This record gives sequence, C-alpha cells and structure tokens, in this order.
Amino acid sequence: MEILYFDTLTYAQGDMYVVASDKGLVYIGTPNASFEEVKEWAEKPFKGYCFEENSEKLLPYKEQLTAYFKKELIEFNLPILVKGTAFQLAVWDALKELPYGTTTTYGNIAQRIGNPKAVRAVGTAIGANPILAIIPCHRVIGKNGQLTGFRSGLAMKQFLLELEKVSID
Repeated sequence: MEILYFDTLTYAQGDMYVVASDKGLVYIGTPNASFEEVKEWAEKPFKGYCFEENSEKLLPYKEQLTAYFKKELIEFNLPILVKGTAFQLAVWDALKELPYGTTTTYGNIAQRIGNPKAVRAVGTAIGANPILAIIPCHRVIGKNGQLTGFRSGLAMKQFLLELEKVSID
C-alpha cells in the first residue's frame, strides 16, 4: 500500500496540512481546516493510500512554503504530483506559467489552453487545484478585476496576492 505523508505548516494565516507521496507534493490544505478535508480530497485521486504523519519527509516542502510566506522565495523548486483530468492538468499547467506578482482572468486561461468558450470549466478546474500557492490559482481574478472564488476563501486569496504585492481595486 502506498503512503501519503503529511504534516502541518504554521504561518500567518494559521495551520495548514501539507501532503506528499514519495513522488512529490500532492496537496496543500485550507488554513485551519481539519484533517477530514485532506481525507475527503484524497479519496478520489489517491484511493487505497494510507496516511502517515512524517515531519522529515515534509521538511523540504515546508521550508520552501515558509520561505515563500516570508517573501524569501518567488519560484518553487520541488517535485509535485497532481492527478486530474486532461482538462484540469492543462489548466493547472497554464497556471504554473503565470509569473509571480501578476494576475490574469479565467477567460485568459481558457484562451491559453485553446478552449476560449470553457471559462466556467476553467473556473471549476481552478477550484479543484490541490496545490495552493505552488500552482498559483490565487493569481486568477474576475474579468472585472475583482477577487472571485477560492478554495481556501477570499481572505487567503487576498493574503497571497498582497504577499506578492498585486493590487486589487
């Protein structure tokens, strides 16, 4: 049976679960959410895995996230393992191309993946992003320039954008 290793990371917004397999980071949880959130998320992409708390395995991921939250890191260099549909993977790949400190819209992401009419589907795929900050879904805003939905809540989205010094009207 394969193992998903987890630990918690404490930072300005509270505690969040960080989860990795032997192949890379698989999930970053919502701040202050229970471990139930992690278990519910893992049921589909990682069915049959078991969980093991392991600070040592999670240390490299936590170090880079901590450096990012301290504004000491703008580009992550760690292995990730995301599982999703081909459409979700295309959206998440497009998100990874967004430069630090910038924003874009759902429509622009739909254009980037060659499916300009799929704006709502892009939003759904972004909402399913399992790796917050590293796959920077927080950089996607509404076409009117306003903050829009975010799995970890708009306060977290605002925090990440302010961390990167992106101004929102």
